[in-house]
Amino acid sequence: MSASRSETASAAVPDGSGTESAGGGGPEPGGGLLAALLDGMDAALCAFDADGVVTHWNREAERILGWPAEEAVGRHGFAGWAVRAADAEEIHGRLMAVMDAPGRHVHEFALLRKDGSRVLVRTQSAGVRGAGGAPGGVYCAFSEVHAQIDLERSIALSEALSEDGTWGVVLVDVDLRPTVVNSYAARALGTGRATLLGRPFGELIVQGVEELEGALQHVLAEGAPAGPAEMWVTLRTPEGERRRCWRSGFLRLSSPLAEEPVPLGVGWLFQDVTDAKLAEQDADRLRFRSNQLHRASRTAAEYEDPMEAVACHLDFALAGFADHALVDLAAGDRLVRAVATPTGSPGPAAPVAAGGIPVRYPAGHPALQAVDRIGSVRASAGAGTGARAEEWAAERQWPPDAAHALCAVLRSRGRTLGVLTFLRGPTRPAFERPDAAYAESVAVRVGVVLDLAGVLGD
Repeated sequence: MSASRSETASAAVPDGSGTESAGGGGPEPGGGLLAALLDGMDAALCAFDADGVVTHWNREAERILGWPAEEAVGRHGFAGWAVRAADAEEIHGRLMAVMDAPGRHVHEFALLRKDGSRVLVRTQSAGVRGAGGAPGGVYCAFSEVHAQIDLERSIALSEALSEDGTWGVVLVDVDLRPTVVNSYAARALGTGRATLLGRPFGELIVQGVEELEGALQHVLAEGAPAGPAEMWVTLRTPEGERRRCWRSGFLRLSSPLAEEPVPLGVGWLFQDVTDAKLAEQDADRLRFRSNQLHRASRTAAEYEDPMEAVACHLDFALAGFADHALVDLAAGDRLVRAVATPTGSPGPAAPVAAGGIPVRYPAGHPALQAVDRIGSVRASAGAGTGARAEEWAAERQWPPDAAHALCAVLRSRGRTLGVLTFLRGPTRPAFERPDAAYAESVAVRVGVVLDLAGVLGD
């Protein structure tokens, strides 16, 4: 029932003594309460006694058909006023037959408005028992079919979303605790549908929970955002942590029964777009790196000094890829530093005056492994940070802020010319296989420059 309606009904209502009293003529307290309840209903309602005479008619019935209670109550059935003459007998028979049948019955038929237009309604009817259990009449609740269908569609949509679909659906209360979780959302969060109910998101989301809860709080306070948002989160799962990207939309839920909008919570709809975003990032990264290689080749071709050309290749390669770069040239069975970036702070690569003194790489050094394997070698300080990472870098003759390394061998005309090493700091991720492919592409160009310049001689 709507809380906004409290007018007294105009319909005649039972007064408890077997007689009826009009709502406006001083009804008994019980009858007045019943009249107010009937008039406050959001559904149209009418009732018939055992003889088929209309005994109750609420305000919603008046709104739909235009007949006020004063003109409806006391009429015998709908014949002659609320239905066409051709339909009257059939409709009256279907309604009154409910009086002797158990349960509720649903019918659809056309009624007449007071202005003569027709309206298709869906009714739910049930018999009413009188004293001693004898049939006493029929009550009939009805609504316009299109309104009923709209309601059924809304309910069907809600249930379909709550069960399964191509989007995750989570209903969150005002305390930001999940109250409904559909199957898609449960799978995306790595938990069961019932397991998540009432639990804070922080128990499942390791990183990104602040952004999610901030978005939910904003929707509660300000309403839904203009468009979907993409959020990266890290989930805690039995298999370990997983990083995922969710394209999310938010809806503020308000009670339709309250006079003022009262937030019930937030509807959060999301879709896992991690694979698409990673593919997009990979494509962007590949396009950028290809462009860098092209620009580096064109720019390096203008240098007379081959070492400056090598430094040019490294400067273009470092952008967004690594923090430091080193070029060690082969001198017999040893390596001599030829080009390097500054050790203290980031800067452009420059030739190094090493005087032919070999770099003191210990046995098993990644650069030496690259020479032996004639391929790329990746190395990392692992989980260690601070002094442990600095010790790891110092042992390998690298800058103290190095935590991840990628060594690519320099080759040309079937000969090993040296090693190209890229280094990343501890705040960046370790090198992966696509990074090795890029480093090898840079190494090929650097090797060609060195070979064509005859730096090593024939």
